[in-house]
Amino acid sequence: MHRNPSASDARERLRDELSSLTTESVAPGRPDLDTLESLQLVREMNSEDALVPAVVAAQATDIARAIDAIVDRFERGGRLFYVGAGTPGRIGILDASECPPTFGTDPEMVVGLIAGGHRAILEAVENAEDDSEAAAATLADLGLNSNDAVVGISASGRTPYVVGALNHANQVKALTISVASNAASPIAALADIAIDLVVGPEFISGSTRLKSGTAQKLVLNMLSTISMIKLGKTYNGVMVDLRATNEKLQVRSELTVMGATGIDADAARAALVASHGSVKEAILMVKTGVSHDDAVAALSRSRGILRLAIRDASDSRETSGQ
Repeated sequence: MHRNPSASDARERLRDELSSLTTESVAPGRPDLDTLESLQLVREMNSEDALVPAVVAAQATDIARAIDAIVDRFERGGRLFYVGAGTPGRIGILDASECPPTFGTDPEMVVGLIAGGHRAILEAVENAEDDSEAAAATLADLGLNSNDAVVGISASGRTPYVVGALNHANQVKALTISVASNAASPIAALADIAIDLVVGPEFISGSTRLKSGTAQKLVLNMLSTISMIKLGKTYNGVMVDLRATNEKLQVRSELTVMGATGIDADAARAALVASHGSVKEAILMVKTGVSHDDAVAALSRSRGILRLAIRDASDSRETSGQ
């Protein structure tokens, strides 16, 4: 039987590379999991998961740097792209898909890309993560430019699909951010800002949907949520740009207006009708007494930040003697 020397060498290099990764290692002293009772397994796994928040907290400075840089891109009209394969790709798509209903954003403002395309959201697509050109081609088709930001997510830190995306992003001078679960990773070397989430060996060796995935989800929650806070998408800790696309969100809109202004449910519903469903505009109209047109204008002058718009509209009314 003849073997392809180059293929054999590549496999050996990959074996050496993976064996050196923290995420592929086995925690010392851990008993065989199949010998444990369910309750003990729950406690063992929970104790491992409890390590994750401290790992994320240790990266607070770099996470904050990433947020400020993303906000800068958003203020230029740029977009945020999450890029990953397997679990990281699915986590990125989850975070991106929740931005429009939560913060009223355009679906193109935060976008998740996964190796293998939409099919890979539901099932594994063989070898898709090894295609170093695929993400770059997709980003090029989407017109990635220097106003945009790309977050490459890879537990191993070496996924070719993600490496290719970051290489392309660097070529067009987009902001690049890496999220990896191993230190000194290839994607960290390519990123403007590297967020290293070294959570240690997984509960099941190599199963990076566990602690690594949990850490990635926590960080992406921060990147999108805090960026939206900085853009004025919240007021007093509540969502004021949410889209009421179902009955639950309609009720939440009413409750938000009631809580922010002190009015009753009937008045809140009336304010939302007058504002064409905009929670932010409804609050502004109730708190300052301005018309819908004036509320829209005040928010435009205040870059969509409700607190500033309330001050602006109140000052305008005082100046006009109303």
